[in-house]
Amino acid sequence: MVDLFVDRVLVKNNKDRDELDTEREIAMSLQNRILMLFFASAARDRCQPFALTLTDVFKRLTDEFYVDRSAQLALLYISLDESEEQQESFLKELPKKCLFLAYEDPYRRELEAMFNVEELPTVVVLRPDCSVLVPNAVEEILRLGPDCYRNWQEAAELVDRNFMISEDFEGKSMRSFTDPLRRLKYKVEDGKKQEKKRGRWGEGGEAEVDGGEGGGGGGGGSW
Repeated sequence: MVDLFVDRVLVKNNKDRDELDTEREIAMSLQNRILMLFFASAARDRCQPFALTLTDVFKRLTDEFYVDRSAQLALLYISLDESEEQQESFLKELPKKCLFLAYEDPYRRELEAMFNVEELPTVVVLRPDCSVLVPNAVEEILRLGPDCYRNWQEAAELVDRNFMISEDFEGKSMRSFTDPLRRLKYKVEDGKKQEKKRGRWGEGGEAEVDGGEGGGGGGGGSW
């Protein structure tokens, strides 16, 4: 994977815009990972809504609040925007862990030609050896969400037995101490709905029943 970006500068989509400009830094970010090359432009109608979906999927696969261990997955935005301002605006929709090439880097267009990108958005999925796993995974991501990673992982013969998305924890008797936090964030919307219901019932109602579940003030948890 490193060979594809040798002598290139990758930029982190964080506040400080940290640059990865050495082979060692790039290797640490990309080696032994499945890489998604995300080709898009803010000027194309489909790109903006898909970016939101891709961001959600990527976070659920790599954010410690959603998973026991991050997927061996990297995301690199290849901007085909018409201006640097457009690129900067689009990057705000993407995860902080996402990498990108600077707007002035001509390698963006070389990658476009290298992977025969004919429509936007396009997500080229690469194995750790840089071979193409999926020429365009956009429809697969829209259809399967985070489950697409399992297909890629198997096809790439990438072994990571410790990777578990949050649904895998349901029904498990042994959970890590951070699991309640992950499940809370993963189901935050459901939690808000339940809170509203308890608020309507008032004190002494369902909220007290929930608090006493398991028999006696929360002493019999299964964590």
